[in-house]
Amino acid sequence: MKTQNQSSVVEFILLGFSDPPKLQEQIFGVFLVIYLVTLMVNAIIIAAILLDQTLHIPMYLFLQNLSVVEVSFSAAIMPEMLVVLTTDRTTISFVGCFAQMYFILLFGGTECFLLGAMAYDRFAAICHPLTYPMIMNKRVFVKLVMFSWVSGVMVATVQTTWVFSFPFCGPNEINHISCETPAVLELVCADTFLFEIYAFTGTILIVLVPFFLILLSYLQIFFSILKMPSTTGRQKAFSTCASHVTLVTLFYGTASMTYLQPRSSYSSATKKVMSLVYKLLTSLLNPLIYSLRNNGMKMALVKLWRRAVVLQFDLLRSHVRFAHSSRKLYLNLINDENRFHFLILMCSQC
Repeated sequence: MKTQNQSSVVEFILLGFSDPPKLQEQIFGVFLVIYLVTLMVNAIIIAAILLDQTLHIPMYLFLQNLSVVEVSFSAAIMPEMLVVLTTDRTTISFVGCFAQMYFILLFGGTECFLLGAMAYDRFAAICHPLTYPMIMNKRVFVKLVMFSWVSGVMVATVQTTWVFSFPFCGPNEINHISCETPAVLELVCADTFLFEIYAFTGTILIVLVPFFLILLSYLQIFFSILKMPSTTGRQKAFSTCASHVTLVTLFYGTASMTYLQPRSSYSSATKKVMSLVYKLLTSLLNPLIYSLRNNGMKMALVKLWRRAVVLQFDLLRSHVRFAHSSRKLYLNLINDENRFHFLILMCSQC
């Protein structure tokens, strides 16, 4: 193990999954597919909202920000995780581990606040439709988005700096799939009591408070849905809200179980599964549940598809025109050359 000043670790070893090689290959394939689908779906949503002016309203702009968070969250975790799955042991530098933890906390914290803001937006739109334009105007929207991102930056800066200010003088093997706070904290050879109090308090404020506010918002939405005259409309609204609540419960539940007690007694396998759920699974499901069940989003995706098809058709037509004009030019050149040879022949006979 490399050390610096005989006390500080300068690189870590990510152990990842301790499964047989064949099983690791299968897990690698599954995770690679999930990662690529997550990137593709979220990128399509970002592009669709960006290109469709009718979607430049708070609900869809919140969704666009969520897709940016999901893409960034996945990109901060998945490449290193895929490397871990393809090798027996993989090293990550001290700085690299710091950066990965920072971005996990940044995008995770931002998502916690952003989902809360989105729930408030839905509550205002459904429960107060007449005053919604005043409640969720452009200024309020910008403030909520800025608050979510700035809060994520603050959480990541404070927590990552604090964790890596501790001395690491013991083993450097992180029994996890990424440089997550609880896994790295197990290698600290110092008293972390104050940090654990901070982690407990911070998790309540960052994870549990937004979660309970989301549940409260959806409870009010449920009561408003019950007043709807149409049975079909009620069923559709209940189905959509139930899927939203299930997803946020999955995300906030696993995140709180991970961070409420950084030195918890959960097995390493359980910690890895919980980490995968709130990092990987929700990043894939969020765009599918929030976007593909939305009529406005469906129409935007159809427009984007049509635009892509038209663009491909125009490119194909331009290629055909270019090939046709090139062929005509070639034939003209041949005819000119033939005329030139004929003139030379005639002149030679004179």
